[in-house]
Amino acid sequence: MSSEEKPFDEMLERGVAPRGPYKAYYEWFQGENLKHLRRKSADAEAFFRRIGITFNVYGQDEADERLIPFDIVPRIIAADEWARLERGIEQRVRAINAFLHDIYHRQEILRAGRVPREIIAGNEAFLPEMIGVDPPGGVYTHIVGVDLVRTGPDEFFVLEDNARTPSGVSYMLENRETMLQMFPELFSRLKVRPVSRYPQRLRRSLAECAPPGVATANPVVAVLTPGIHNSAYFEHSFLADQMGAELVESGDLRIENGRVAMRTTQGYEPIDVLYRRVDDAFLDPLTFNPDSLLGVPGIMDVYRAGNITIANAPGTGIADDKALYSYMPDIVEFYTGETALLKNVPTWRCSEPDALAYVLENLKELVVKEVHGSGGYGMLVGPAASRKELAAFESKLRARPANYIAQPTLALSTVPILAKSGLAPRHVDLRPFVLVSPERITMMPGGLTRVALKKGSLVVNSSQGGGTKDTWVLGD
Repeated sequence: MSSEEKPFDEMLERGVAPRGPYKAYYEWFQGENLKHLRRKSADAEAFFRRIGITFNVYGQDEADERLIPFDIVPRIIAADEWARLERGIEQRVRAINAFLHDIYHRQEILRAGRVPREIIAGNEAFLPEMIGVDPPGGVYTHIVGVDLVRTGPDEFFVLEDNARTPSGVSYMLENRETMLQMFPELFSRLKVRPVSRYPQRLRRSLAECAPPGVATANPVVAVLTPGIHNSAYFEHSFLADQMGAELVESGDLRIENGRVAMRTTQGYEPIDVLYRRVDDAFLDPLTFNPDSLLGVPGIMDVYRAGNITIANAPGTGIADDKALYSYMPDIVEFYTGETALLKNVPTWRCSEPDALAYVLENLKELVVKEVHGSGGYGMLVGPAASRKELAAFESKLRARPANYIAQPTLALSTVPILAKSGLAPRHVDLRPFVLVSPERITMMPGGLTRVALKKGSLVVNSSQGGGTKDTWVLGD
């Protein structure tokens, strides 16, 4: 599907009548005063600023702390639409966990030739140190964020998988809390499924993944943060507080009697489950980057001995790789025996000469991404790029083709935002959050909707000027 096609409007049929999920909201909106709604929007911004929901933008001369813009027009998903998505996401997450176990053990998928060996062997996200390691309960991806885009009434595509340390769930929760406070009458009109129990479900899911030797019925859970200067620090402290878990930094931890222990007012207490928000490279200076000050020396020895659960498991980043992403339909089929319920976006791997030739010839029509990129950095949106940008990216592609993949420019669906003149359509994506334990797979109904606030823009990342919306999944 090309960007020239008219995008699917999630609220309005043919730009006039509201679609089913939006009918009650649209009727309510028609009776509201725009000035009053704009005041509500300003109140929401003041609230977010007051409680400190900001993020850091890097890659400039100086890091810049910004507020993520919040739009008060919700994104609404019907119950049957969500049910279909839920089945597809669960299938995909099960396949990702099975794939991770396989590539760190027998590597059957490589032997079968369904995934090229070089995509794994030469990948910086693949950790040889994890070969043969069995995480407690067999769970690698305890928290997963699956990025979805919509192109039609029944057309959803997975844009990318986030199996390493998916972020943004605190914005999902705060967006909902804000909408409940500002528009309580809407929640009495519409049967919106709640998301507020996410922290409790996260705590339960992590506890279910505790090492088998843990005797207590209430395992000790801690959140490891790189510290206050990290762009997602608000989320780290928010989740620790909401879960009733300790928020720790590397200086609070040490290895004691073969366990990882944290400093408390009563001395050091062993930790059973560590929800880490520190990248693999910095997790253990004795195993990975020796210069790291953010991790715990020796934690990998404790992990290999089965005396702590690390969520997500080290080495899960290979599942985020954008070159591997193009093999996800094969991966799903290989491990589940089923056809993937959720579609992948067609992808050209620039490491392949024929694919590279096609991408170079059609660069102005495509979206090109770094295989390890995130946050909207290091990517090219061909239709929006200048001749100079296209020429510069062509040089990058020729120099390091294996570092990039390319995809068609999809006509992403739109949801209205509250603009000066009233409602105006903007492109969106969706990141549902999935919790995995040996007992169950749990999904919050909805997730984080990110919205490109610039007219015509397809880039929704907050670091590139995007905002967020509350996502409402309707009950049956």
